[in-house]
Amino acid sequence: MSPRAERPRRRSFTAEYKLQILAEYEAAQPGERGALLRREGLYSSHLVEWRRARDTGALAGLEGRSRPARRTPEQVELERLRRDKAKVEAELARTKAALEVVGKAHALLELLSESADTDTRSKK
Repeated sequence: MSPRAERPRRRSFTAEYKLQILAEYEAAQPGERGALLRREGLYSSHLVEWRRARDTGALAGLEGRSRPARRTPEQVELERLRRDKAKVEAELARTKAALEVVGKAHALLELLSESADTDTRSKK
């Protein structure tokens, strides 16, 4: 027998089961509620979560949540490369904007320099 066979398995509950237990729990007398939880092997936190999901109308939320599928190393690498590309593109846009500002400043200084030269020539 493998060592994994002895590991406990996480329980999952159907929406019907959750609704049935909620109805039983709410119909039970205060002294019987604890017995219901012990009989079913549940915690009050289960009922709080299930009640919240039921009250918001999220019947799909009552189903057990499945874990997202594992990503392959290629998918992880692709996601990292996309993030890096977005960062580089943002940096490039900032650099282009800075160069544009420097170019405009240079043109303005050149214009001021030329006008200063013509002012000094006209005064002579």
